[in-house]
Amino acid sequence: MAKPYVNVNGIKLAYEERGSGEPLVLIMGLGADGPVWDLHARAYAEKFRCFLVDNRGTGESDKPEGPYTTARMADDYAGLIRELGLGKVRVAGISMGGAIAQELALRHPDLVRSLVLVCTWAKFEPYAVQVFDNLANLRAVATPEVFLELLHLWIWTPAYINAHAAEMAEGRAAANAGLKDGSWMPTHAFAAQASACNTHDTTGRLQNIRVPVLLTIGTADIFTPMAYTEYLHKHIAGSEVVTFPGWGHVHHWEDLERFNQVTRDWLEGH
Repeated sequence: MAKPYVNVNGIKLAYEERGSGEPLVLIMGLGADGPVWDLHARAYAEKFRCFLVDNRGTGESDKPEGPYTTARMADDYAGLIRELGLGKVRVAGISMGGAIAQELALRHPDLVRSLVLVCTWAKFEPYAVQVFDNLANLRAVATPEVFLELLHLWIWTPAYINAHAAEMAEGRAAANAGLKDGSWMPTHAFAAQASACNTHDTTGRLQNIRVPVLLTIGTADIFTPMAYTEYLHKHIAGSEVVTFPGWGHVHHWEDLERFNQVTRDWLEGH
């Protein structure tokens, strides 16, 4: 069954809704659609009315030509929040989703109550720009299985891969089916989202975020290293940091139970 959607900012933006209570908008990262939040939304939906949104370029949302920007994608979310009459919302964003969440709080402060920013950044250095450019280039020529193999080596820790090697290999192989059924994200849309990551820049404006902010980061993250989170913490007054020792970019899955507990408790308190 097709997801509900709103027409905002020139596109159709699709979403799922789960749970009841005060609204919580969940923003996923590069190349991922809303349902990738599933293992977190199961915990959050016990307390909140959760909105799992397909970013422009993914899932059932429109996939216009790029480039995209995190500011424009933040405006997509502002349109959804206003169209659905949600008022001030809690927002959680992972990676690129955290970059979008920053812009949402800066561009539309009347819509944001609090922020959870997961393994994200204010601005990339040349190293990270090259990483994301390389991912976009590989995405254009590789099979889904080969692309995901490289991506997994970036975002998961060796310990997690060693413990889950067989199931991860099965998942990568299954991704090839997406080319046949149309669920594999189009190359142009992935490149457009990667461009949004590379051009994101909230340095010089972070002091204008005046809502409660929780930052989470894995100490072994090589994709968006801890220095990015430390910079955000230094420049967002009153922000809090929770670290996940030994885990990587996707610490929110690698240490799922603790992440869900920490973030849900914090969201309830803010």
